[in-house]
Parts: sequence; structure tokens; C-alpha cells
Amino acid sequence: MNDDEQAAGKRLSGARLWHKDAVIYQLHVKSFYDADGDGVGDFCGLTGKLDYIASLGVNTIWLLPFYPSPRRDDGYDISDYRDVSPEYGSIADFQAFVDAAHARQIRVIIELVVNHTSDEHPWFQRARRAPVGSPERDYYVWSDTDDKFSETRIIFVDTEKSNWSWDPVAQAYYWHRFYSHQPDLNYRNPDVVNELLVTMNFWLAKGVDGFRLDAIPHLVEREHTDNENLPETHALLKHVRANLEAKHPEVILLAEANLWQEEAREYFGDGDECHMAFHFPLMPRMFMALAKQSAKPIKTILRQTSSIPDDCQWAIFLRNHDELTLEMVTESERNFLWETYAADKRARLNLGIRRRLSPLMDQDRRRIELLHMLLFSLPGSPVLYYGDEIGMGDNIDLGDRDGVRTPMQWSDHQNAGFSTASPHKLALPIISDPQFSYAAINVADQQGDPHSLLNWMKQMLRLRRRHEAVSRGSLRFVKTDNECVLSYLRAFGDDIVLCAANLSETPQAVRLALPGLEGYVPVELCGGASFPAVGRENYPLTFQPYAYFWFAMRR
Repeated sequence: MNDDEQAAGKRLSGARLWHKDAVIYQLHVKSFYDADGDGVGDFCGLTGKLDYIASLGVNTIWLLPFYPSPRRDDGYDISDYRDVSPEYGSIADFQAFVDAAHARQIRVIIELVVNHTSDEHPWFQRARRAPVGSPERDYYVWSDTDDKFSETRIIFVDTEKSNWSWDPVAQAYYWHRFYSHQPDLNYRNPDVVNELLVTMNFWLAKGVDGFRLDAIPHLVEREHTDNENLPETHALLKHVRANLEAKHPEVILLAEANLWQEEAREYFGDGDECHMAFHFPLMPRMFMALAKQSAKPIKTILRQTSSIPDDCQWAIFLRNHDELTLEMVTESERNFLWETYAADKRARLNLGIRRRLSPLMDQDRRRIELLHMLLFSLPGSPVLYYGDEIGMGDNIDLGDRDGVRTPMQWSDHQNAGFSTASPHKLALPIISDPQFSYAAINVADQQGDPHSLLNWMKQMLRLRRRHEAVSRGSLRFVKTDNECVLSYLRAFGDDIVLCAANLSETPQAVRLALPGLEGYVPVELCGGASFPAVGRENYPLTFQPYAYFWFAMRR
């Protein structure tokens, strides 16, 4: 059996379109569970917690970077693409984790930081010493001046003044779209493209099911452009997709492209680039809808989202490992969201908010549930961020985005049950705020409480799994006489689900226009109660503050 056949055996068999039904759980190995007691989470610890992850009802894990790295950007500055950081374990530990995940019918997506490396990567160290014009030098993008590509914006406006940095060894400027210690790779060099494919095939041989491609709009540069979303970048992705598809038709590419939906849609190509892409503009509009107590922000952005190729899928999310980005809103909308959710300016970073979901909602269980109800029922595959299922808090006193990457709170034991190490050895400190401390919020307590947020989350994901309409169905907004209520139909064949949510802090009444559903009986999914049949008149519903309904529509 050759390597490709072995890798295929390590991956889950099943439909090529598995990503359309994915429920993704995003986690950082370093912050999940420490099995060896050194204060840093590891793959052995993660493998030991797979039963917990499976119990949530998710079917995919997305791993943040776990490669060797100087960790100046929490692992997004990679110094070796084809190994595991010793803090997290070994390649054998990674392999054991993938096999154990697959045994539980959980697929694995790994982060691949394709735009740049660490300046400590051997490729860069070799390039800076190589002659100008040599293949080794051309692994990166160089210039004699720092005024080239002047039309290109600076992304990290809080920390970087230029996209060029001077290298005294090379006696030249190198290009970087992110931090100055992260030089951009040169994808005009065929050797770099080959390195990317070799790296992908290395991890495919370990059985991974997909790659989350970081920062892909910036892959290729050309003078007199803004160096984002160039045709050359799309050509590169088509080339990568074709190479993977030939041997691994079930492996998916997930595009991280923080763009307006029509620009992000281009990363699907004609179904020949990425299989999935994040819907960045939808995320802030869910928060805006709640803040304005109006369905309009969500309805407007989704109506402006055109159809995508049948084999593709949006990935939708509430929070993740980065700041809650507000790039895809207007300046006035950004200021409104900052004032609403980040009045404490320490919580602001770049053009976003570095808070977890529960603190953003002032620990209001009603609003936390409502946002997850939207996440689980709007078009796309939902992405859950580790710890949000128990309402974990954050620590905005930590630098950069570390405040939302603190250790998972497993119990009320030492170090939240995350590690047996001395507290000063932990990768990041446990949250000490009494409101969000591990004594108040932890997995063990919530597992034993049938009314906990954790058990509510499990129930909602069970309901979601039973209805393909929610994962693959069409979307039709329902006309209402109340702007505070968002209502929509998801339909896939005979499976029809009616969703309705009160975005207001006060009780609301509404009448829903449901033409074509006369005689159907709405069956409330959470409790199983049958409501009165739909008649010729608009259908009446009443809501408590921030309440919601999921109905299966039965003939």
C-alpha cells in the first residue's frame, strides 16, 4: 500500500460534500488540556478530551497552528511547516490524535499559514544570505526601496508603520503584510508553490481532512495594484485545488478572506478554488441586529449575498481566536458597535474588539442562546470557539489577542483542571475575574446541570443534525409586521424549518406571512409541542424578550 492509499485509509470515508454538514469546533492545542503537566496543552491531552468534544455534537475540529515557532504571533509565525512544536508533542502524538478523532467520526482541519513565515524559518535565513536573483533569495519579496507597492494598505495599523522592513543581512527591504517578523512568501517562484504542495501532502499523509488557509487575499503581489485578491492569487488556488483533487477529492480548503461577501465569494471560483469561505460581513451584523433590536442588518446582508456553487459552503461564526473584526462595516457602524460592546477602550484592537462572546453579552444567557440559535440556523456551517459552549470569559489585560485564548475551564480544581503545573508555568494565566472564574464556570459543573448552557448547546446541535434543511436548505425570509422579529424558512425537499427570533429586550407580538404553508402544523423542536395549523391569515406569535422558536413544519 502506497502513502496515498494509507492516508485515504486514515481519513474518514463518506460523502465528498461532508463540509456542507460540518459543525466545526475551533481550539488551540496549547489552551485545551495539558496531559504532561508542563503548563502547556498538548496533543495527548487533546486526544484524552475527544469524548467531550464528540458529546457536544460537533463533527469537525479546526486546530490553530501547532508547528514549531518562536511564538511572537502565537504560532502564526511558523519556523517549520512539517513538524509539531515540541511543547505540543510529536508527529506520532498528532497521528494518534487524528486516528482517535476519526474513530469518533470527527474530521480534522488544520491551520496552514500560507502567506508568510517566521523570520526565523530556514527559508528566510537562507534567502537573506543568498545572492540577488537566486532561487533561494526569491522565496521572499525584496526591494531596494520601501516605496514600492505604495497603493497597498497596512493591516495592523496599531503596530506597523510600513509593509516593508529593512534587513541588514540582505541589505534590502523585505515585504510583509502582517507583523515585521513575518516576511511574505513569493508565490511567483515555482519552488515556493511546490513547497506549499509538499507541505499539504505531508499532512494529508497523516490523514487530515482539510486546511484553513490563512490570509489568502494577500498571496501574490503586482505593482500598481492594492495587492489584494489579484487574478494571480485565484490562479494559484485553482492550481493547488487541482493538485489536491486528483488524489484527495474529499479534502477541503477553507478560505480566510476578511472581505465583503461578493469578494469572498470569488474564492469559491467556479467550484474549483476553495470549498468553504468565512462569511465575515454576516458576523458583526448579528451583533448589530441585537444592539439595534432590528432584523434589518441580518436580512440586508444575506439578501446582498449571491448564490455560491452547489459544492461550496459558507462558514459562519460568532467569535474566534482573533478580535471581533469590524472591517466589514461602515465607519459609523463600527463606532456604534465599539460604543455598544467595547466602551472600555482596552477591549479594542486594530479594527475590532478582543472579547469573548459571554462578556460581550454581559453574561446574559438569553442573548447568548439567541445568537447561537441564529448561528445554528442561518445558511452555512457553524464554527464554535472552544469555551463558548460554557460561557467562558476573557482577560483584556493580556497582550494582543491572548485574552481570548486562555486555558479551557474543565473543573473547579487547581488551574481549572487544565494542568497540574504550578500556575506560573501555564502558557496563559487562568481567568481570575470572580464572575468568570473556573469556580463559577466549568465543564464538570455544567455537565451535571440539565439546565446549563453546555447542555442547551448539545440539545440544539442534536436538533440541527436531524434537519438537513438547516445545513443545506434554501433560505426565504418571512414577511412580518414587526421589525424586532427576524423570521425565515429553511427548506430542503420535504424538510421545512421555520425559525423566528425576538431581537428585542422587551416582549413582542408578530404576525408572519406564510403563503403556501396553509394547513401545515408548526411543531416546536425543543419541546415537541404542536402549535395551531397555519391558516389563510398571517400567523400570530408572541415572544418573551430575546426568545426564539424553531418549528418543523408538518403537513
